Amino acid sequence: MNERVKPFETKMTKSLDALREDFSTIRAGRANPHLLDKLRVDYYGTPSAIQAVANISVPEARVIQIQPWESKMIKEIEKAIINSELGLTPSNDGKVIRLVFPELTEDRRKELVKDVKKKSENAKVAVRNIRRDANDMIKKAAKANEISEDEQKTIEDEIQKMTDKFIVDIDKMTDDKSNEILTI
Repeated sequence: MNERVKPFETKMTKSLDALREDFSTIRAGRANPHLLDKLRVDYYGTPSAIQAVANISVPEARVIQIQPWESKMIKEIEKAIINSELGLTPSNDGKVIRLVFPELTEDRRKELVKDVKKKSENAKVAVRNIRRDANDMIKKAAKANEISEDEQKTIEDEIQKMTDKFIVDIDKMTDDKSNEILTI
């Protein structure tokens, strides 16, 4: 791989990683502890991840159990969950918070798949923008006689192949997530 292309491959990889992280926060009717990754609670004045102040487990397929290390954190964790976009109502017994995931309706599943496809399309746009930036840089280098026309063509082909590979990866991730959501 040409050295000029490597930074752009890194950027495309970051776009793919961001999409993977986004997909991990979309719930598919099953309990997934990663849904809580972006939530923050106030821990002695410091915004902290729930994982930093509690033990999180999945005792059943549709239940997440959160056991705070300090009982006073129960209210803070509940508040963070209620104020989030998860759409879940926490219940607690004074020691443990439980999040029960209801079965998703067919309409809700279709909405989630639309959301997945929208996020996917945004990732593809990001990858294509990176391709455009890479091609612009190569054209400037050719204009400044830093590389030959043959090198320019070779590098542009390499950039296109790399872009195609990332688009295929995004499509596969999208299909996998859509199938996961639609599977009852």
